[in-house]
Parts: sequence; C-alpha cells; structure tokens
Amino acid sequence: MTDLKILTDDPFLLQYDSSEIQIASEFLRTWLPFLSNGLCGRCAQILSNRINSLSPAELGNTMRPSHSGNNSAVMHYDNCDTHSLGSWKDEAETNSPSSRKDEANSWSNPRIVDTADSSRDMGRDLFPFESPTSRMSWADMTEEDELAAEEDSDGNKLSDHGDMPRRKTQLSRDKREYLRFSNVKRKKDFICLERINGKLVNILQGLELHIGVFSAAEQKRIVDLIYDLQEKGHRGEFKERTFSAPRKWMRGKGRQTIQFGCCYNYATDKYGNPPGILQHEVVDPIPPLFKVIIRRLVRWHVIAPSLVPDSCIVNIYEEGDCIPPHIDNHDFVRPFCTISFLSECNILFGSDLKTVGPGEFSGALAIPLPVGSVLVLNGNGADVAKHCVPAVPTKRISLTFRRMDELKRPVDYAPEPDLQGLEPLCYEAEPSKNSKPQQQVTWQIKRRGLGPEVRRAEPPHYSTMNDRVPTKGPRRKVNLQANT
Repeated sequence: MTDLKILTDDPFLLQYDSSEIQIASEFLRTWLPFLSNGLCGRCAQILSNRINSLSPAELGNTMRPSHSGNNSAVMHYDNCDTHSLGSWKDEAETNSPSSRKDEANSWSNPRIVDTADSSRDMGRDLFPFESPTSRMSWADMTEEDELAAEEDSDGNKLSDHGDMPRRKTQLSRDKREYLRFSNVKRKKDFICLERINGKLVNILQGLELHIGVFSAAEQKRIVDLIYDLQEKGHRGEFKERTFSAPRKWMRGKGRQTIQFGCCYNYATDKYGNPPGILQHEVVDPIPPLFKVIIRRLVRWHVIAPSLVPDSCIVNIYEEGDCIPPHIDNHDFVRPFCTISFLSECNILFGSDLKTVGPGEFSGALAIPLPVGSVLVLNGNGADVAKHCVPAVPTKRISLTFRRMDELKRPVDYAPEPDLQGLEPLCYEAEPSKNSKPQQQVTWQIKRRGLGPEVRRAEPPHYSTMNDRVPTKGPRRKVNLQANT
C-alpha cells in the first residue's frame, strides 16, 4: 500500500499521519469563526494561515509516497461523495480506543484512497489524499439519524480575498441526501448469453451493480470496525460459531469469516449436518453499524423494503484467498447483495465455471467490483449462473447481506426491532435537467458457441422513480429548497 508520510520539521505534526491531519484541518476550518472571535486582525490572520497550512494543498508539496507494497487501487468515482450528509464528530472522541468499538462513529469524505496489501494496520489507512470539492459537511454514520445530518454548521468558508469567514448557502439535509442518492450509478442490463438445455439464456438476468452507495470515508469506518471485530474473534469474545479462522493449508484456502444473525454451514460437517443454516446453532446478532448499512441499502433503493436482510457474513481476504464456484444456498431468499471494501476485484460468472489451478478459475464473464460498490444477485444471476472470486491480488473485505427463508431460520430467531418498517426514499421533485448525466458503462458480452466475443456500448438502464419499489404508507413530501 502507498503510505503517505508528512515530511515536515515540526515534531508535533510528525506524531500524526496524513488522515489525522486532514481531519484536524476540516474540523478547525469549521470552528475558525469561533476560534478567531475577539482576536485582533493580525492574530486572526496568523491563526487562519496556520489552519490553512494543514490542508492537503499546502501539505502536498511536503508529502512523498513510500511504497511498502506493489498493489494499490485508486478510486476515481467523482460522484461517490461530492454531496455528503452529516457532520464530523469531535475528533478526540473518534480517535479514542473506546470509540473504535462504537459502531456509530462518524465518517469523513475523501475521494481517492489507497488499498492495503502488506499488513492489517495498513489496511486501516484508507485516508483522504484529496480534499472534497464541495465544502458541505461530511457523512455521519449514526444509528439515530440513518447516516443523515445532525448539524448544518459546516457552511462557513474563508473568502477568497480576505481573512474573514463568510457564510455559505446551506442545502437542507434532505437535499444533500437526494444529491448523493441521485448520483449513484446503477447498472442493471448485464448480458451474457449461454446455451442451457439447447436454449440461449441470459445467465446474468437479475444482476445489478450499484456504484457510489458508500463513500471512501464511510468504507474506512466500516473497515475499521471489521478489523476490530476480527480482533475480538481472535480473542474468543464471540459465540463459538460466529468467528472462523481456518488454517491456510493451500493457496486460496483459509479466509476468515464472521457470521451474524445465523450460522451457515458451508459443507457437511463432522456431525453430518448438510450445507445450509444450522437452526440449533447460535451466533452473535448483527452489529449496530451493519444495521445502519442495511437501512442505507433499503433507503437508497438497493434492496426492497419487503426483503430486508436478517443475516450477514463478513469475508476477510488475505492476498491469494478466493471463493470457489458456487450458487448460494436456497436457505436464503433472493435477492441478496455483497459490498466490496479495500480493493477492487473481479467476480466471475458462468453456468460452467472450471477450476484451472489453486485459486484460478475460468468462465463466461468477469465483472469488476469497484471499492464501495454493492452487487445485487437475483434471477438467473443468482440461480442459473455460478459465481466465484478468483485469488485476490491484495487484501479485500466483503460484506454479504441475505434474508433467511422463514422456514430455515434458527429456532430462537427473533426479528430485529430496528429493522422493521423500513421505507425507501420517496421524492416529489425530479432532478434538475442541468444535472450531470450518468456516465456510460461498457461491459463485455460473450456468446458461447456463437463465434468470437463482441462488445457493446449501450447506455445502461438506470432505475427511475417509477420502477422502484413503492413505499408503504403515505408519500412524504420533502423540502428540497436550500436553507439560506
């Protein structure tokens, strides 16, 4: 991973990495009007200059990459988080040891991140390299307000030609959320034709890829929590079947998993239990932060409110780990979804996937999974095509959310009260005609038995308000006007 160090003679700054300095810069800029109140003009200018010196633009000339690995992935999804939803919590709290175990920590909003490839700690260092272009407040992951804003106080910005802060026009919380929601890219027209029982079938029918649901900073908070959960598993603080860390006896084997909500048996175990949900085994409940993620998925029209997930599995990949070809067990209803973290990788689909070596597979079509994206598997994409993840070149984490079949749930299953009655966003107003158009995505189409590969560049179909799942209950009007 590319580990950026602050090269400066200031011994105080040497105690902190670039992500912490970036956070401090954003925090102090927000509080500058209060901090400079009552100071003389010269002192206020000195304070302003000192805070500005912490910004990435100022520090950029003194930052030098130190390569500790060969693999890194950089996200260039400009629409992922140019409009964020909340405000940053007190940095002293978010950096304290106790807060790292608090799943309700707030999130920041960078646009470019590096991925880890050499150590667990480096996997945590998804830090901002470039300041957001929008000076809105950062996304704030809290249980109480569903990743929404608790404050609208980040509107102060220094004027371009003076040292006094000026008030920036504020967008309402609903408007900010709508802007982020409308910037999500949705790919729903995957095509891969294969002959099955003599008929041409689109084996990817029902597959969806949602890009931009989680910002890079939100991903960092999730990854930090997952590493904390992993440490907790190594310390034996979970129920027996929650955490699994098998011995790596060959390439691709031995990825670590954490299961919440139910215990899934991947293969027939020593007691003769077949693959599927073990109804008499107990695992830990879904963590609060993961519930916030579920609510985001429903609210942003990724998962239907009638199919809210009630189980989750965390897959922690080291370099070379893989998932072999399979179709997910029907103890789980369709659709289900998986979220990618730390590094981009390919997921391979095909009706007849073949193993060509340890961690290496061949099949009809490979689809790249961008960092922070959500892949939804349904229809033929879940039940006709097998899928697998070849050996990953660097560290990766995935979160898979699934809903259990009601007849297969554990005997002591109880619904999560705070995951009941969820509703997707519903807006009365349509996006502005002047809004930035969605970027066209080109995907490979391979027709098996019909000649060479062909490539299409057709505009993908993006879901509209009319084809989304209707909400339950009355429609709620949302004020999209800016607050001045």
